[in-house]
Amino acid sequence: MPPRTIETLEELMALEGRDLGVSGWIEITQQQIDQFANLTSDHQWIHIDPERAAKESPYGTTVAHGFFSLSLISSLLRHLVRLRGDFQRLINYGLNKVRFPSPVPAGARIRGRFTLQSVREVEGAVQMIWLVLIEREGSEKPCVAAEWVTRAYR
Repeated sequence: MPPRTIETLEELMALEGRDLGVSGWIEITQQQIDQFANLTSDHQWIHIDPERAAKESPYGTTVAHGFFSLSLISSLLRHLVRLRGDFQRLINYGLNKVRFPSPVPAGARIRGRFTLQSVREVEGAVQMIWLVLIEREGSEKPCVAAEWVTRAYR
């Protein structure tokens, strides 16, 4: 299903408090995990050493960095929503709360579930607070639970 296009502040305000649904599934590969490790200089063995992880990790395999999973929320939101018309750009403004309740093993598929908790006008922009759950296929517990703050400038 194509993403919902939002053109006006009124359309955006009408979505306040609503669950906007889930993104498509994306696979998290070992190659992506290794690239993230290289970019962040976080080379902990549980992320990058499949042989050791198979023997010593409680998960039996390598797992993605929590911050890697978190970094995908912008991309996952684009599966669901596109701001156009009145809005020039959407930026990350911050996070109020973040938790990593369960791991993302290499090879797992994840998706994002987004609820638009609040919308308000601030300083020439519209600030949105999203409840984001990143879900792993086959798991009842989310991998990431975050309260994400974005701003759309007009």
